Amino acid sequence: MTDRSLIAAPPEGRARRSWTFAAGTILVGLHLVIGLLTLVWTPYDPAAMSGGRLEAPFFAHWAGTDRLGRDLFTLIMIGSRIALLVGTGAVIIGAAIGITIGLIAAFASKTLDDVLAAGLDILIAFPTLLLAMLIVASSDGASLWTAIVAIGIANSAIVARLTRILAKRVLRMDYITASRISGTSWLGVVAIHILPNIWPTLLVNLALQFGLAVIAEASLSYLGLGAPPPNASWGRLLQEAQGTVYTAPFGAVAPGIALVLLVIGINLLADGLRDIADPTRRRRR
Repeated sequence: MTDRSLIAAPPEGRARRSWTFAAGTILVGLHLVIGLLTLVWTPYDPAAMSGGRLEAPFFAHWAGTDRLGRDLFTLIMIGSRIALLVGTGAVIIGAAIGITIGLIAAFASKTLDDVLAAGLDILIAFPTLLLAMLIVASSDGASLWTAIVAIGIANSAIVARLTRILAKRVLRMDYITASRISGTSWLGVVAIHILPNIWPTLLVNLALQFGLAVIAEASLSYLGLGAPPPNASWGRLLQEAQGTVYTAPFGAVAPGIALVLLVIGINLLADGLRDIADPTRRRRR
């Protein structure tokens, strides 16, 4: 008879999993709704000087105004859209490059595998932000799409190394040998066996990469290497507000809170996905 205690997670494990996943979904979903809403409506024109300079939050301007008199709440809403766009684009690029390189390394000869592994370790040793800065600086100029590509390439090394490790682990399984004997091609092995088995773990890592991409874009924009005006990136809002942080602190606090809430939501969502993908981890709690 099967021991049901080995199948079902403890109540406290299920409660924690539900709490983290639900909280992450709510926080990320809220930013997603706001980002999509900006495509059709914003309280004010993002470029319009709709109030006085550096006004405090009040009924007409929920988050106050910036140094040019623009509605800060509108700019923060636009920032949600930019953050989600950057995170999604960077994750797609990083996953496409990283998974491809990781699978090549897993199937490669020992010499090529060692070379690729050493190259990935060298790239991972560099901070993601530093690599992104080097890529942006070597391009024609700072732009939103340049930042997305740079962050995606910088994050791809982590995805590649994880893919390589997971794929090599799956390739050692007996059912891979049986599949090859039955006539399945290596491409079929990848599609039927490897990707379905490594995808849950990769999904958790990609969720974390999403959060890192959002932070990296905000950092690039703060340094003037991200999306140029009139894009209302949270990092640019923080950079513009640093000169008035003592006289009008909400200009720096509001975009900072939005950034922190999104990153916390992504991390909670990743933690919930990790619990779902790894039942043994739930049982250990």
